[in-house]
Amino acid sequence: MTFRIRAARGADLQSLYEMAKLTGGGFTNLPPDRTALRAKLDRSDAAYARVGDGIEDELFLLVLENATTGEVRGTCQIFAKVGQHYPFYSYRIGALTQHSKELARTFRADMLALTTDLEGSCEVGGLFLHPGERAGGLGLLLARSRYLFIAMHRARFADRILAELRGIIDEAGGSPFWDGVAGRFFGMNFQDADYFNATHGHQFIADLFPKHPVYTAMLSETARAAIGLPHPSGRAAMRMLENEGFAFENYIDIFDGGPTMTAKTDQVRSIRDAKPATVAAIDNAVADPALIATGTLAEFRCCFGKVRGEGDSITIDPASAATLAIDAGAEIRWVARA
Repeated sequence: MTFRIRAARGADLQSLYEMAKLTGGGFTNLPPDRTALRAKLDRSDAAYARVGDGIEDELFLLVLENATTGEVRGTCQIFAKVGQHYPFYSYRIGALTQHSKELARTFRADMLALTTDLEGSCEVGGLFLHPGERAGGLGLLLARSRYLFIAMHRARFADRILAELRGIIDEAGGSPFWDGVAGRFFGMNFQDADYFNATHGHQFIADLFPKHPVYTAMLSETARAAIGLPHPSGRAAMRMLENEGFAFENYIDIFDGGPTMTAKTDQVRSIRDAKPATVAAIDNAVADPALIATGTLAEFRCCFGKVRGEGDSITIDPASAATLAIDAGAEIRWVARA
């Protein structure tokens, strides 16, 4: 396979814009707006250029590249620590149980409380794979490459990690959850609010969002039904997150009601199990499937490959060595593909 993950560059703007137009809405981290995407690339360039440790409010933008043609066919993002410049809001699903002695009834009211509990976490997001490449496990390569990047730059990321999954979006591009909750306070539809958030940040949420708990019984049936459910296209992503050790802990996105998955960074499987090693040899002998990464910061590269051996010195296959542009003696980090 000739695909590799690498750091995004300024020249990738048009490719990112073309992919952004294919997302279908509700994809805040990849807006179809050249100015917003250019700002993301500039922010990512600054993060890659900074040397030294220490956690800052940084964005690392990665792309999936066909190493043979040079075409960019996917992208993903890592945020080192969210909520540093603007509050990071979520809804937390909770309940209030009350009892009436006179009626001999106990009533449990489910509610949504606006919270910044997840502030300070790192975040993986912005994953998009071109529809023409949705085969061969490339989505898994995009997703797990982020964890290898974190493992190789661990001191740059927070101890808690989250992933927001896109929620239910109807055929017209609207959100039943938004219409039933926040839309009543903002005077704008979901598409406009999502686009404004993607291009201008979260401050308008702090200005206008209702601060008191919302009782779900007061919402429409369609809004209630969307709470905590991923978009159908995100179900596989949710399973991948669960396989990595993420869990749904009753936090949801304030725009579309999609689930927010969380984990301790060091307990994410691909971070915990990633092994540093030196490439001792390159040959075609039988070996085990793996994800292999090399390079630091802007030189980071990752691909599928084959690894044989354990410990500090291993053998990799010629195809992955060529895709990563490395020779014997290179320092890598790898994790089993299974």
